[in-house]
Amino acid sequence: MSQANPIRLFITHTWEMSDDYLRVFEYLESARNFFYKNYSTPDKPVTGDREALREDLRRQIAPAEAVIALPGLYDTQKDLLTFQLLYAQASKKPVILMKPFGIAKEPPKAILELATDVVQWDERALVDSIREHARQEKTGRWDTIEFKLD
Repeated sequence: MSQANPIRLFITHTWEMSDDYLRVFEYLESARNFFYKNYSTPDKPVTGDREALREDLRRQIAPAEAVIALPGLYDTQKDLLTFQLLYAQASKKPVILMKPFGIAKEPPKAILELATDVVQWDERALVDSIREHARQEKTGRWDTIEFKLD
């Protein structure tokens, strides 16, 4: 992965930029030496029937190397989120499911079963999961805790 060859991502959406959607990009932008291209376009809804919307989502997901799933969408648009995850799975795209933000609650079982990996809202965990599942890159990073004994 480099600036010339960024990881191609799709972040689930329901045709609007939710707080969680924007938060994903805050995490990705804060990661050092991590280059990505976003293929999700929630700000450009297609007019038309349900199938036209689904076709536009297929077009957005097709070039992605990984899909980042936001569980908060399940409460408001269960069918649309499930469609995106099923299409990603059928297209052999890894699905990285974020845990619900700010609450100690597990994601619904229906979407947990469609996930390749489930991560906390943590920049390092998200980036490591993307690298591992999109490009099979193991980071091998370790946490170091420094303390002083007296």
